[in-house]
Amino acid sequence: MTQKIALVTGAGTGIGKAITRALLDTGFAVAMTGRRRHVLEAAATELGGDTFVSPADIGLAEDVEALFASVAGRYGRLDLLVNNAGMAGPAVPVEDLDVAIWHQVVAANLTGAFLCTRAAFRQMKAQTPQGGRIINNGSISATTPRPHSAPYTATKHAISGLTKSSALDGRPFNIACGQIDIGNAGTEMTSEMGSGVLQADGSKATEPTVDSALIGKAVADMAALPLDANILNMTIMATKMPFVGRG
Repeated sequence: MTQKIALVTGAGTGIGKAITRALLDTGFAVAMTGRRRHVLEAAATELGGDTFVSPADIGLAEDVEALFASVAGRYGRLDLLVNNAGMAGPAVPVEDLDVAIWHQVVAANLTGAFLCTRAAFRQMKAQTPQGGRIINNGSISATTPRPHSAPYTATKHAISGLTKSSALDGRPFNIACGQIDIGNAGTEMTSEMGSGVLQADGSKATEPTVDSALIGKAVADMAALPLDANILNMTIMATKMPFVGRG
């Protein structure tokens, strides 16, 4: 088999859609997942190429099992998993955070990535040739928080641990795992940055963004490496965003 098969979570909008486009442009067939079928189907129609839509709530183990079974049934193998799906909670002080929101963010950002990683390991270990690659969307919040972002920051710090653990555990099976930490990709999620976002000193400031197509290209570049090479961690960000020195 010469064509490689990718699965992208959160593929219907924003960064996930940009990643899907970049992977299609480099010759991948891409299975697209997310919770809303109509959003995925609209994106697949727009992007064209060899896409396969399979909706799932990745925070649910049974949905993830069905998702990976559908991808294996369609393509027979999996060469790349991009754990991109995620959400941010409301920007409120930690003492005011509803525990239901905490659980929702953990399910979307961390449990979902774990469940997909577990399923990918099972598939990549069993297939011939053995192996594959996993790329996790960590966010720059994997190292440095914004104010009032406890659930998001906690889950993204945890993604760094999942990345390293997966990279270690994948070695015997030719499974590589890396992480991309993104700063201010220009998507619907970051549209508020043009009107000012809360800074560490309590002020509000506008922040620059970077074209999400460049994020897609960066992920495609990571995915193009042979499996005996791995980018363990990459940071891509708007050059002038107030990240270095934040706090």
